Amino acid sequence: MNRPLLSIIMPCYNEQATLPLILELVYAVDLEKEIIAVDDCSSDGTLELLHAEAARNPHLTVISHPRNRGKGAAVRSGLAHARGEIVIIQDADLEYDPQDYYQLVQPIADGRVDVVFGSRFMGRHTGMYFWNAIGNKGLTFLTNFLFNCWISDMETCYKVMRTDILRSLQLESNDFRLEPEITAKVLLRGHRIYEVPVSYLGRTYEEGKKMKPSQGFYAIVALLKYRLWS
Repeated sequence: MNRPLLSIIMPCYNEQATLPLILELVYAVDLEKEIIAVDDCSSDGTLELLHAEAARNPHLTVISHPRNRGKGAAVRSGLAHARGEIVIIQDADLEYDPQDYYQLVQPIADGRVDVVFGSRFMGRHTGMYFWNAIGNKGLTFLTNFLFNCWISDMETCYKVMRTDILRSLQLESNDFRLEPEITAKVLLRGHRIYEVPVSYLGRTYEEGKKMKPSQGFYAIVALLKYRLWS
């Protein structure tokens, strides 16, 4: 595999409990990489932990928001500091396994495609709520219908692409509408989405899962907006 620099953008909001392990897992990936962690005004010890980690790891950059702005805003802040040729978004909650980076990055590094999504429905997944899975399937079906594509997991966190492509999308969403926005804009610009299977271990709401059913409605509105008014 070619070894381009990979920029890993990690939005963080009250992830003190999981941060040490997810950072250890990301460090263990044998790729040329930088980690850009964006603390979205956490109220626990997330920011302090990140600063302590950055003091001992020069590959970790920490950005902090003075007020909570949402995942989309955190990704935009991280993207502004990305130096790599390829970018990946990594949640800090241990639902996704960084060992999947190899198969996510390889098709881009080899010059075969420009955009790769990691599909939870093609890989191993457990702990997903029934209605979350059904909602995801519905949003993915709507995406396929509106944009004439065939993907299996529109809402996946693992959206990987050349950094210049992600910047060219001029993202505007502050919250979880980031997922349909990225997907819609990638497809509207004529990029094919190549999917690879990834493993997934979903959190419960008691463990801090942040996605709520109401966000599905906003995702539908976002998909319609980008299809009909872009």
